[in-house]
Amino acid sequence: MDHRELLASVAQDFYLSKLNLAEIAAKYRISRYLVNKYIDEATQEGIVTINIQTPAARNLQLEQQFHKLFGISNIYILKEDPDSPQNVKNVQKYAAKKIERYIKQSHVIGTTWGTTIFNVINQFQGSNLENTRFTQFIGENMKYNSAVGSRRMVERAALKFSSSYNILTGPLYIVNNQTRQGMLREIATQETLKLAQRMELIFTGIGTIDSVKSIPAWGKHLPLIFPQVNLMQIVGMTFGRPYDINGKFLNIADDKTFGTDLETILNTPLRVAVVTSKFKSKALLGALRGNFFTDIITNESVAWRVIYEVTKG
Repeated sequence: MDHRELLASVAQDFYLSKLNLAEIAAKYRISRYLVNKYIDEATQEGIVTINIQTPAARNLQLEQQFHKLFGISNIYILKEDPDSPQNVKNVQKYAAKKIERYIKQSHVIGTTWGTTIFNVINQFQGSNLENTRFTQFIGENMKYNSAVGSRRMVERAALKFSSSYNILTGPLYIVNNQTRQGMLREIATQETLKLAQRMELIFTGIGTIDSVKSIPAWGKHLPLIFPQVNLMQIVGMTFGRPYDINGKFLNIADDKTFGTDLETILNTPLRVAVVTSKFKSKALLGALRGNFFTDIITNESVAWRVIYEVTKG
């Protein structure tokens, strides 16, 4: 065996296979002294690299300010390095760890779509949770060919945990009331809706009206989707519904959203939102005032923009 290959094999047995020095010595017919020497040499030669992941630092003072302003207990605001491109990724990693712990305590989990959620799911370590189910609880966002579409998010999350999943076979908005009510009563829909009634956890991002406008079918028909809603008042979108800066949903009187009703969603015990863009500060402020989420994970730049919106308003 080539010497470097020997070093790599010994290091792999020690670090990955967790063999002790005596077991490795017996395997390669060398002394324990040489095993120890080869492990050190593998590090010196760069065959083994050690990377220590330090926990992301949180701004506890700013979190306390949010506690006082909005009465939210579970707010996690990560510190940022102005010169680091890793700030957003740090939020996603932190969110993945936090949400993954919640997933392991839950049986029915709902999720939505978007780039932020896509990246959070990719950060999950994953495990075998055969008795856990992931589900859509609102309809498709029409991004059928996108990796960040509704159905693919549920599939991706379920795959991480070797779990099963349910989908909703219908678009996010159905403007004809009779059609929507009929679809809600369909056999293909009922199983998923009944499952969603038992959700213990929802994790999601926060959107804006621009995300709705970006879908051609929705963007051309906003007055039909949100009748009697002043579009200028919309600061954010969550659970498929628009809301204003004071945390009031604007389409309660005529909700065209296909899927689980808003009351059921807001009664879900854990509702986690991940926000990484400072351009969603108004959307986050409205969500905080509306008490839409039990947990919010964000960073300093977003949080300071929220404080600015409060002070100027």
